[in-house]
Formats: sequence, C-alpha cells, structure tokens
Amino acid sequence: MQTLIRTATQDDVDTLFAIRTSVVQNHLSVEQMADLGITPQVLADSIRAAPCVWIAEVDGQPAGFSMVDLAGGEVFAMFVLPTHENLGLGRQLMAVAEAALFAHHERLFLITDGRDGIRANGFYQRLGWAVVGQVEGGDVRYEKSRAP
Repeated sequence: MQTLIRTATQDDVDTLFAIRTSVVQNHLSVEQMADLGITPQVLADSIRAAPCVWIAEVDGQPAGFSMVDLAGGEVFAMFVLPTHENLGLGRQLMAVAEAALFAHHERLFLITDGRDGIRANGFYQRLGWAVVGQVEGGDVRYEKSRAP
C-alpha cells in the first residue's frame, strides 16, 4: 500500500464532497452542507485563496482529506473513507493540518460532535487535543497548543 498526502486543487472539489458524504459518523448530505454554506464554489474559492486542504491517496486513489481555516486557526474538516479507516491516514492528515496552522498560531481549535460513541473524540484526544468546552448542538470544542 502506497500512501501520499498532497495539497488539494480546485480540480479535487468533487472528490472532497464524495469523501465527506461517504462517512457514517457525522454524516452530512450535499444539501445539508449547502444549508451550512459549504458549496463547491465556496470550497474552490478557499483552495484558490490558500493551501488549506490536503488529500490522502492510497495507491493513487483519494481516501481522505483534512481542511483548515488558516486565518482562524481551526481544523475545519477531517474525513477518511470508511473503507480506509485504521490505516493511519487521519494521523498523517492531522499532522499536515497542525503544521500549517502552527506556522501561524500558538493555539489551534476544532469543533466536533461531543456525544458518547463518536470515535473522533478518542482520536483527537490521543493526538493531544483537549476538550475546553461545550458548544451548541451537543458539539465540543477541542484546543491544542504548540509544544514548547
């Protein structure tokens, strides 16, 4: 198995949506994402503005992605195809996302579903992220500071 992490381009927008809509936990449809203001045009504009999305490829096929808000210091998205979970792709994608954000910020944050049984919570905690509070809708805010 050959793994490559690369910067996404505008040509990857459809792939990003396909990965995002494939997940089981924290699933959103294209329509639900549009209701939140996440559209192909918005994503393409973000990619054009700054390197903020990375794709994990396994044997040349896209299998996951991470996305950050460079200005805000937020890991905005981290998703891996269900068929490619537990291969270390999330760890690799998070490492790239964190490095990009720590180049601009001392403290990073992300928001995710805080309900029991959501695997992302254990994943983030194992990578050194700490819950700092609750946000609306049952979500939690995680933060991570740059190592001294």
